[in-house]
Parts: sequence; C-alpha cells; structure tokens
Amino acid sequence: MSEQTAGDQTVVRYEVTGGAARVILDSQHNRNAISTALVEQLHAALDRAAADDGARVVVLGHVGGTFCAGADLSEASAAGADGSSPEDQAAERTRIFLGLLRAIISHPKPVIAAVDGHVRAGGMGLLAACDLALAGPASTFALTEVRLGLAAAMISVPLAARVNSRDLARALLTGEKFDSAHARRIGLLSDAVDNLDAAVDELVDSFRPCSPQGLAENKALLAGPILAELDARGDDLAGVTARLFTTPEVAEGMTAFLERRQPSWASTAE
Repeated sequence: MSEQTAGDQTVVRYEVTGGAARVILDSQHNRNAISTALVEQLHAALDRAAADDGARVVVLGHVGGTFCAGADLSEASAAGADGSSPEDQAAERTRIFLGLLRAIISHPKPVIAAVDGHVRAGGMGLLAACDLALAGPASTFALTEVRLGLAAAMISVPLAARVNSRDLARALLTGEKFDSAHARRIGLLSDAVDNLDAAVDELVDSFRPCSPQGLAENKALLAGPILAELDARGDDLAGVTARLFTTPEVAEGMTAFLERRQPSWASTAE
C-alpha cells in the first residue's frame, strides 16, 4: 500500500487490489474529518486512480470506526494566519470542498463508498457524491449541521440526487441518527450488507466485463445533472456557509461540540 502525503502527515492511503483502486481515509485522530491535508491527499489519490490502468473502479473506504465526521471543526474555528475574515475563510473552505465533491462525481471511473462506521455532516456529502455506496452493520448516519447552527449547504445537492425528498427533509431538519437499513430504504445506500468486504469484492467483480470507455461515458451521463446543479448554485451555497459561520449560534454550536456539551439552545424534556 502506498501513501498520499501532505507534509509529514499521511491521512489517505492508496493501493490497487482485485482490479480496484482502494482509497482509504486514515485520519483517525480526528475521525477522518475533512481537513486541508485530507482534501489535498484525496484529490491526489483520485487523480492517481483515474490514470491507473490496473483499476477499473475506485473504492473509497476508511480505517477506524468513522468513515468521515464532516468538517474538521478545529481547523474551522482557527484564526486565519493571512488576516482573512472568518467569513472569507468559511467561503474558501466551502469552495475547496465543492472541488472535492466535483472530483468524485466527475471521476471517469465508478466510485464505490465502502462504509463500516459513522458518517456525519460533510461525510454524508462524500458518500452521496459516490456512484454506489455499501454499508456494513456498524454504520450510522446523521446530518448534524442543524444542531450546530449550520446548513448542509453544498452537500444538499448530491444528497437530493440520492435521497427521497421527504426522508431528506427529516434528516436535514432533525439531525437524528439512523442505521444502514434506513439509509438503504431512503436511497442513500445502494445496499446495506452484513459482510462489507465480501459485498464490495462482489460489486467490483461486476465491472470486469465493462469497457472503460463505456463506464466513463455512462458515468458522465449520470453525473451531468448533479454537476450542473453544483455549478449553478455553488457560489450561492458557499455564501450560505460563509454567512452562518459568523453568527453567534454557530460559535456556540461549535464550542459546545468541541467541549462535548449541549449547546445553550438545546431543550430538555420535562
């Protein structure tokens, strides 16, 4: 297995086995959160997979009990070294994340998400950007932005392309956690499985008779509407995130999260 490295920190690993490029998120110290290093290395791994003749498909997996926890809130709450405003920083992080979503959606090879752990917030966007998604029994899912005072702005586009509208409304507006069986029922997953590794290998095998050109062209047909929506709304959605990051409620929500406590607005049953 080789590594994608930014500086001296390796958070994405790459190998080719069984005709698939295995791109593994390995940033366990922050639950595979979407940090600057992870985005850079994931881009590099996707580019490598696109040019790798030994890989017919890409499998996006993870190490540890979390597939992706969403944005790295410790990075998001840090002051900008260049003197930029918090709003400008948030907008730039959102644009960078948009580029990552586009890279997955527009990749010339099918991308399979292989999940056996927790998926939260922006991690749900990574999952929805993949063409296919399998999850094992340890998986749980939640769109937790609403509990931090945020909106699932950019990721709402790929999610809306996968998830039934009423089910997406409930997930977005409550932030509640659900399991892989529910994720399959609402369209977020291709399948909920008992043995993730065996199911992924079986799915990878199904691509062996397929022409690389045929895969690329058919994938482009499927990706076109999602990419068009992202391109049309990307700047506006980045603006939503940037605006919210400057509000007192987000400051309280992020502080409460980092301090592992309930935010001030959380009500309790009497």
